[in-house]
Amino acid sequence: MSNNIAMTNVHKPSRNKPPLTMSGQQKHNIEVDVETRYIDEQSEPEKERFVFSYTITIRNMGEAAARLLRRHWIITDGNGNVQEVEGEGVVGEQPYLKPGEGFRYTSGTVLATPLGSMHGNYKMISDDGYEYDAPIPAFTLAIPNTLH
Repeated sequence: MSNNIAMTNVHKPSRNKPPLTMSGQQKHNIEVDVETRYIDEQSEPEKERFVFSYTITIRNMGEAAARLLRRHWIITDGNGNVQEVEGEGVVGEQPYLKPGEGFRYTSGTVLATPLGSMHGNYKMISDDGYEYDAPIPAFTLAIPNTLH
């Protein structure tokens, strides 16, 4: 029996949309897909240590190539404690995505509770010099059978 949970969120940014191109497609359009997993073998519930991994797929659905410059995460545990994480790139890389291309990576976080959430954004820059935030929708981190 597997001790993991997977959840997928697909997000198409809707706020601060750049103008549409002649074809009607957004020139700058990054989609973010998230899958989460509880890591039972690294967790120690008796010590309030709950380990989760998250796998992110970033897709450039726009018409302009773009590079991911920075990440900004807001991580909230079940007690309402908030941790912010900012830094350059993701997993040591600043992926460059041509239209239609994607980039997938896995990272992790540790919570003091069996339930929490994360959200944030990626700072992107396109070949035409346009900088924009690609929102990462809120997603839940939960041990199996916590949510019904």
